[in-house]
Amino acid sequence: MKIAFLIIVIIHGLLHLLGFIKGIGFKEIKELTMPISKPVGLLWLLTAIVFLAYGVLFTLNNKYAWLLGFIAVLISQILIILFWKDAKFGTLPNIVVLIVSMIFYGHFNFQEMVAQETTNLISQSKTSKTQLVSESDLNDLPKPVKMWLKNSGVIGKPFITKGKVIQEAKLKMKPEQEDWLDAKAIQYTTIDIPAFLWQVDVKMNSIVNFQGRDKFIDGKGEMLIKLNSLINIVDEKGEKLNEGTMQRYLGEMVWFPSLALRNYISWKQTNDSTATATMEYQGTKATGTFFFNSDGDFIKFSADRFKGNEKNSKRYKWILTVEEYNSFEGIKVPSIMKATWKLENKDWTWLKLEIKDINYNENAVF
Repeated sequence: MKIAFLIIVIIHGLLHLLGFIKGIGFKEIKELTMPISKPVGLLWLLTAIVFLAYGVLFTLNNKYAWLLGFIAVLISQILIILFWKDAKFGTLPNIVVLIVSMIFYGHFNFQEMVAQETTNLISQSKTSKTQLVSESDLNDLPKPVKMWLKNSGVIGKPFITKGKVIQEAKLKMKPEQEDWLDAKAIQYTTIDIPAFLWQVDVKMNSIVNFQGRDKFIDGKGEMLIKLNSLINIVDEKGEKLNEGTMQRYLGEMVWFPSLALRNYISWKQTNDSTATATMEYQGTKATGTFFFNSDGDFIKFSADRFKGNEKNSKRYKWILTVEEYNSFEGIKVPSIMKATWKLENKDWTWLKLEIKDINYNENAVF
């Protein structure tokens, strides 16, 4: 699809040279019946150059290619209107270039928004290079949580204050969906001031995709999903989303084990292999239960979470389960997980997630 579009751009750009050739009197072009002056002929040449330059930037995935596309279409369409009798069919490729440029502009605008939010997020986090996690820091924790932290390898390492998580995923947007959608995501999480920002790019087919941004900051959650980076299909805020987003933050503690020691989280042991965590921050409160095996590894997280943000949204069990582990910067964490909603009539596993890399503290740069 990309190659086909590039061919359209090149051919459409080169066709503008016909106006230049006739305008300077180099050769008579019988298809162009209307007279063209030399200045206007130079404008046809300029348009051809702009289209070809746009094609180069498009090929290189330059983030400003959309701007050149807009300029090329604008000049081209003015010429087409002036020479409508001869050039009217050039409007069709102009429409194609305009649509693609709009999509790329939406992507650029979305990326700039996320970049600014990410910069603001990680700039408020201060990395401690000297304060290390000691075994005595674990004294007040439930036994299974204490075993998990020891087993994860955090003792003797700096308290985690921020992290960067690179993810690949497969998604199902609805319970009845059969095929999985491929996705790539990056998340920045801060611990001293609890917050995260998650950006995902989901490919539906060669033409349609959507970009999403989930945000948790100041105890509040936000969810934004845009079709082809342009059209809002989800833009949610509210109390139920606040709680659900905080529950997600709790569950993702397993990537940042020293988060378990923060004073905004309290623990209650259920049995030798289970403990419940409650988080309270900026007026929002959330609870989730962690399950561990006999080796001290985290194996499952469960929370009664609102499915949706509407007034009639109900709570369902939301389960994270572990399939594989990996170590990043010497810390053992779950690297392959799946997320499942326990609905009335069926289980809906909507996410299969693989952690490709995690960077902590000063390595978690934007």
